[in-house]
This record gives sequence, C-alpha cells and structure tokens, in this order.
Amino acid sequence: MDVFWAAPPVSRTLTALTFVQSALVYGGALSGYHVVFLPRNLLKLPPQIWRLASPFLLTGPQISFIFDLYFMYHYGTALETSSPRFSRPGDFLTYVVFVASTILLTAGCYLGGVIFTSALILAFAYTYAQDNRGKKVMFFIVQIPVEYLPWAMLTMTLVMGGWPAALNESMGIVAAHLYDFLTRIYPTFGGGRNYITTPTFMHRLFNTNTVPTGNRSYRTAYRTPQPSQASSGRGWTSSIQNPWGSRGAGRRLGGD
Repeated sequence: MDVFWAAPPVSRTLTALTFVQSALVYGGALSGYHVVFLPRNLLKLPPQIWRLASPFLLTGPQISFIFDLYFMYHYGTALETSSPRFSRPGDFLTYVVFVASTILLTAGCYLGGVIFTSALILAFAYTYAQDNRGKKVMFFIVQIPVEYLPWAMLTMTLVMGGWPAALNESMGIVAAHLYDFLTRIYPTFGGGRNYITTPTFMHRLFNTNTVPTGNRSYRTAYRTPQPSQASSGRGWTSSIQNPWGSRGAGRRLGGD
C-alpha cells in the first residue's frame, strides 16, 4: 500500500480504476455494455451519469491490457509530477477533465465512439512530447524523437485497428493540442487570456494531500502518516523519505 499512496494522486487513481474496471469486464463479472459511452442512456431516468467517466477506464483486451495500463501510468505520472504546466496542486486534474470532455464531444458525440481510453492516453503522450521537445524516447525497441511519439502510437493503432480506431484515438491529440493552444500558445503569443484555470476549492483539496519538499520543483503526494509511524514513502520508480522523520523532540528556544 505504501507504493500506491506514494504515487501521484490523479495518475494512481486513474490507473487503479482502469485496472479494476477492465479486470471485471474481461473477467466476465461486468458487462461491457454498462461502461461504454451511450449518450441516449444519459437522458434516461435515472440518468446513467457514470458513462461520462467509465469509457475512459477500459483497456484493450489481452496484451493491450498491460500496455494501456503502463502508458496511462507512465505518461500521467510524468506530467503530474514534472510538467511545468501543472506546477500547482489540482492543475493536472483540470487538464484531465478538459481533455476528457473534449474527447467526449469529438470522439463520442461527433464520431460515435464508445471507448476513449486510448484517446486519453494519446492526449497524455502528446502533452508529454510537447514538454520534452528535443529529447529522444524508446518506442518499444526503436529510439525516436519525442515529438514523433504520439504519431508513432497513432500509426500503430492504424495498422492494428484500422481507420475507425485511429480516427477515434486521434481525438486525444486534438484535445491535448486545444488545451495547449488555450493555456499556452494563445495567451503567450496572441495576447489572449487563459480561461482554463483550476478552481480554488480544487487547490485546497489537493493541498491537504501534498507536502512540499526542498529538492523537488513540483509537488509529491503523500499519505497522511499515523501519529505512531514515521512517514516515509516509496514510489513505483523512486523513494522519498520524510524530511521530518529523523528530527528529535522539540525544544523551546531560549529556555533555562
């Protein structure tokens, strides 16, 4: 459990929910019909509002189950912990809500898609590529410039799934680029205003679950420790010890 709680809050939650829902569907415990995007079911009484989120939490079958979970966690974590776009607590969740809403409108309502997990992962990969321009990454066994990463992923979907799947997935690039344009390109080069901001209540919510550290540029999620425990956490790829864990008992300065 320490590994889970030490991971970034939004990325770990998305990955965990995707794992659970996908395992239930492919294990036969849950029908896929109940999680796909069906706009008409949103208008029923009572409305099936979970369909606004569940289409983003279903991986592909077989080997895609592993790759989708890995890519979701890997690129989500990289953005949530290291991207300068999301320097304040809650910013990454605002980004996820925006790109997911755009994917729903484009891939769902316009193109008639029903599952959007791949589109969301591609949005993460596109934003990650924009943040790391000039670097190289490994795509399976091939090293490519990071700018080509989302297009390589889209090409693989085209080869394996055909045009409809690739077109549906490409809406992730559209959503991520729209976010980039509205929050960075237009305000910086066009003199416009950034209207996509994180609500104050969300900052406060995430601030209760984060602790600033002296050796990181951005925030790291922690589980609130019990009074009798030292609070150290180990992430999936790194470990960060609590800087207060080794302090002795407090002493009043200037005491007799």
